[in-house]
Amino acid sequence: MLTYNDLYEILRKEKYAEPLQVLPKGFISEFIEYLNEKKAESLKDDSLFVDAVIKSKKQLENSISLFKELMLRRKKKLLNLVFVATETGIMKRDYENMLPFERDVFDKLLKSFEEGDKELAKVMSGRKEKEKEKFRMIMFNQNVEQFVDMTGNTVGPFTSGELANLDREVSEILVAGGKAGFVDEA
Repeated sequence: MLTYNDLYEILRKEKYAEPLQVLPKGFISEFIEYLNEKKAESLKDDSLFVDAVIKSKKQLENSISLFKELMLRRKKKLLNLVFVATETGIMKRDYENMLPFERDVFDKLLKSFEEGDKELAKVMSGRKEKEKEKFRMIMFNQNVEQFVDMTGNTVGPFTSGELANLDREVSEILVAGGKAGFVDEA
């Protein structure tokens, strides 16, 4: 069973040690049990033990503060581990000391950082993604009468052999219908 002193000692170790500390097995459930016990003690309406009730209320408040600080410190260490893992590729340091939900958060953050690095590399190399191009150049294979595009504007008419730089979606529809072909794929 977890005590106030145990909680204080766990926080002290986490505070003054650089690596993520190992928490006792079932730490979260023991902490919940401890909180429920302190809440029950603080709700007692016994005039004989007023000092004990006041002490329980204070320990309850302090325990919640200690737990929040412990989780905050662990989050900071977790973020630092994610940073180290993305920069060095080494990610097993302190992995076994993480709580199950911390491992999930670590993995998700690591994946997000890696995706961000890939996007940065694409931008830095000057590659454009074709999905992000708004217009496509097409050459008409046949005459096409005037029509309304996706935004409600009238476009055309076009004659066979004519070039046009149209909205990507409209261009794809015309090419799929055999009325035009993409210039950059010719």
